[in-house]
Amino acid sequence: MTVDYDVVIIGGSLAGYYAALAATQLRATVALVEPKVDYGFTHHHALTEIGKLAQKLNDAASFGIHVTHTDTSEECHISIAWQEAMLYAQCVASNLKEQHSPAILAASGVDIIVGSGQFQSSPQLAFAVNNRLLRARTYLLASGSRPEIPDIEGLQATGYLTLSNIWQSLQRGTLPKNWVIIGGIPQSIEIAQTLARFGCSVTLVVKHPYVLPNIDPEIAILLQAQLEVEGVRVLTDKPVTQVRLIEDKKWIQAGDKAIETDEILVATGQQPNLESLNLATVNVKWHRRSLVVNDKLQTTNHRIYACGDVIGGYDFANIANYEAKIALNNALFFPRLQVDYRFIPWAMFSVPMVAQVGLTEAQAKRLFIRDEVLVLRQYFKTVAAAQLRDETTGMCKLIVLDNGEILGASILGAEAGELINLIALAMSQKIKVKDLANLSPVYPSFSEILEQAAREWSKQRLNSNIALQEFLEGFFHFRRNWNL
Repeated sequence: MTVDYDVVIIGGSLAGYYAALAATQLRATVALVEPKVDYGFTHHHALTEIGKLAQKLNDAASFGIHVTHTDTSEECHISIAWQEAMLYAQCVASNLKEQHSPAILAASGVDIIVGSGQFQSSPQLAFAVNNRLLRARTYLLASGSRPEIPDIEGLQATGYLTLSNIWQSLQRGTLPKNWVIIGGIPQSIEIAQTLARFGCSVTLVVKHPYVLPNIDPEIAILLQAQLEVEGVRVLTDKPVTQVRLIEDKKWIQAGDKAIETDEILVATGQQPNLESLNLATVNVKWHRRSLVVNDKLQTTNHRIYACGDVIGGYDFANIANYEAKIALNNALFFPRLQVDYRFIPWAMFSVPMVAQVGLTEAQAKRLFIRDEVLVLRQYFKTVAAAQLRDETTGMCKLIVLDNGEILGASILGAEAGELINLIALAMSQKIKVKDLANLSPVYPSFSEILEQAAREWSKQRLNSNIALQEFLEGFFHFRRNWNL
């Protein structure tokens, strides 16, 4: 069989771009079938940073920083010009978009094909786009996802925004004052906090008992408390049953609560962009709107691989890029690499940030004998850097075995995204918790919390070993009474 490419990548997601560049660096011939890429996430992160800065400026007086007025003694209040903030976010998005432009990819050797297409199986496996057949030895699906819209009575008739259009919809208009956000995913929490910092009244409605179902409950409770301190009304365990438009006002029924609002954001999850690809024809199966893949990221057609949103899970760029690396290497060479998510961290850009890697406490105690699992907690208020920056809210929670093996970590606090990377590296290199305890981090720095949490391992082991305690007490008693 004659092929035109070593791999054809379908989808202009960031994971698809990453895979395309990686393929050219390996000297493979690669085509990227590129739909339009959504850069709404960039607007989201840029506006989050503006909200954080505004919060810091409003709190400046607690640091002894005051604005001097020549004509009045009134206290200065920081306000945010919405259109100027949006302009900044658009500039950031434009800069990042330029880094992933078709011209740069083409200059690197990627054959860029703009358009949508579908697979065909006869006379041989190929991808048809723009009246052209792309024949490759392997294919990589990286087509991303779009917002999943729940089946709620009245929602379609009333109207709503989603994660993919919220910022675009607000670019030229004013910012609505009252918001209801439906959904307990990382992005819904980030946006709730950002809108609250822009002066909006925000209600976050979650159908689960905690704001996020897949994080440690202790961390979830702390996060919810922080959201409520900043003015976000959080309703947990409240499924939304109906939405109504009454006298030009939107009303939401969440559990036993009726809420009036100006705007609704639906952020309950994502569904993969698969429908137009004609996957059934090439024997690619999916289940519950996610592609079925094995641990080598092969679909049920062994020549077609997948990565990122199309295989489900939270929408995190670093996880999608990790999957793209595994899938691409398997597609170009031999399918021998397997995904292992145990050492891949993720972070949510709330304030304070939430980050996690490996197992939670509950997961570890289900998989191992409970007495073998040690939980090491340390709070940010004990860290000098946190005190200096007045960012003392949060905790670091390490989950380890009695022998010192690190099973996982959950962190809520400043610089959590950087700290979790160190834990992930230690886990992947099988570094024991005692080695973290021997770390001598720069002082003052947030890395101190890792050393302090790790020292708890030795303390807990000693407290549970009565024989060793008695030996040490006897040893030092002997030394104190020894004639020098």
